[in-house]
Amino acid sequence: MKKIVKSKRGPSVFLSFWRKNIIFFLLIFTLSSCEKLLISGDPVNTPQNNFEVFWNTINEKYPFFELKKVNWDSVKRVWQPRVVDTTNDVQLFRVMDSMLYNLKDGHVNLFGAFNFSRNWEWYLNYPDNFNENILERNYLQGQQWYTGALVNRYLDSNRIGYVRYESFSNTISDFAIDVVVSRFQNTKGLIIDVRNNGGGASNNVDKFVSRFIDKKTLVWKEAQKNGPSKNDLTPYIDYYIEPAGTRKYLKPIILLTNRRCYSATTLFATAMRNLPNVRILGDFTGGGGGTPTSSQLPNGWIVRYSGTVTLAPDGLNIENGVPPTIRQDISKTDEAAGKDSILERALQLLK
Repeated sequence: MKKIVKSKRGPSVFLSFWRKNIIFFLLIFTLSSCEKLLISGDPVNTPQNNFEVFWNTINEKYPFFELKKVNWDSVKRVWQPRVVDTTNDVQLFRVMDSMLYNLKDGHVNLFGAFNFSRNWEWYLNYPDNFNENILERNYLQGQQWYTGALVNRYLDSNRIGYVRYESFSNTISDFAIDVVVSRFQNTKGLIIDVRNNGGGASNNVDKFVSRFIDKKTLVWKEAQKNGPSKNDLTPYIDYYIEPAGTRKYLKPIILLTNRRCYSATTLFATAMRNLPNVRILGDFTGGGGGTPTSSQLPNGWIVRYSGTVTLAPDGLNIENGVPPTIRQDISKTDEAAGKDSILERALQLLK
């Protein structure tokens, strides 16, 4: 029998827990909320069978081979000959790690007793476009409010509001959003900064977006991988968010993004890009549009992979990221002068 449990979106929550506490690794699946863990009963635990179960799991359940231009059959032909009766755990882990690396997916990991595999090229190969020290020293200047998980302050002589949400893993209360939205009601516009937000709980996305809409809004659509063929998907289901809360912000909004915006943050950018008063400024988000699912191998290792496909309402597959409305990097010249080019551009656009 297979056991299914759920967990949060985003690499940060899952991997930080792994680093801190391997012994209680499986506990995360019973405590958290959107990820599925599939555990099969008592298969043969040999290097070759672990390899076969691993390859078949990804082959049948991963939905992005065509999008990522990965030939999984070719990957198998390269690596299978290296797995023999005498292959030890470290060697087997290296083989599987190397195979998964081809997927370039932050939701794809292999968790063994001594290491976890990961590919973070979705942000490592791109500009940072965020400097926390510059933001703290030259823009926030100690004048920010910490309203729950939302860091906020007035900019431009109180004419523009600024809100930073560092992680969708940090729960935002209705009270905190009410305070922030009410505080900036009389501003000309609002800057929402989610740069370096690696994701977290998608229910926080719903809660946050609900304060920037005045009617039920289609924000994305999702299908699940449901068969062994590459294109086996359930029909897409439309996902809507409804307005909530006593106060809303419907004036111009600039959303700041960079490549380290991942998973739930990509969902947030997807939802916000549909709104007529919102422009996205910065770089593409890092992607991570699929909900992660996990399966157990015969040797007890956990392989984690994306199990769904998410499209924006206009049909954009968000797995590789949401594009900005306006592309902007932080220039080296500005950074050396203590300026955040992206934040400066947002202030100009709202003035």
